[in-house]
Amino acid sequence: MNESQRKTLDEALETLPLVAILRGITPEEVESVCDALVDAGFRLIEIPLNSPQPWESIERAVAHCPDSVLIGAGTVLDAADAEHLARLGAPLMVTPNSDPEVVRAGAGQGLAPLIGCMTPSEALAAARAGARALKLFPAARLGTGYFKDINAILPPELPVLAVGGVERGNMAEWYAVGVRGFGFGSNLYKPGRSADDVAAVATELVAEWRRLEGAGHVSREPAP
Repeated sequence: MNESQRKTLDEALETLPLVAILRGITPEEVESVCDALVDAGFRLIEIPLNSPQPWESIERAVAHCPDSVLIGAGTVLDAADAEHLARLGAPLMVTPNSDPEVVRAGAGQGLAPLIGCMTPSEALAAARAGARALKLFPAARLGTGYFKDINAILPPELPVLAVGGVERGNMAEWYAVGVRGFGFGSNLYKPGRSADDVAAVATELVAEWRRLEGAGHVSREPAP
């Protein structure tokens, strides 16, 4: 990750920490869907590696999107994939779990590891290995009460993004307990959804985030 990408990441995590998860996208549609997301304001786009021809889609997205948008891979399970991402200039490395070897590989390649975790042990192990942000997954099944319980011991410098079952209608609940960003999957994109439909949902999600930021709803629970 070069200095420009690092600045872009820091700005995105600070001002609009929303990740579009394009699971199942094909190379033929990736450019139009990326355009829809960028026009709506998204700056972080993840293409999971269990999508059809994911590396081609990632390469096309990197070449097509402006420098103000960061592209990467999701469902990264293998340390070797970190090197592939670095070669493509795709700095986001998103995992569903907290394998320290994979986290260290991503950090060692200069990527931005966004690491999936559920328990405090997983979160702290990811932080020690070099995670740039934590991804609470599956968020909706765990609930905001669970996050409040563990938030007091999480590293305060690492933003936590809620992923899994989060959509516009429940963003405020998570924001109110201190979650600092979101990842959106099938409610934003799923195979067969048109770029116009993606644009409509993306615009609503960005508007809701900005509304929450304007209202200043964040409140963190004190440590017990």
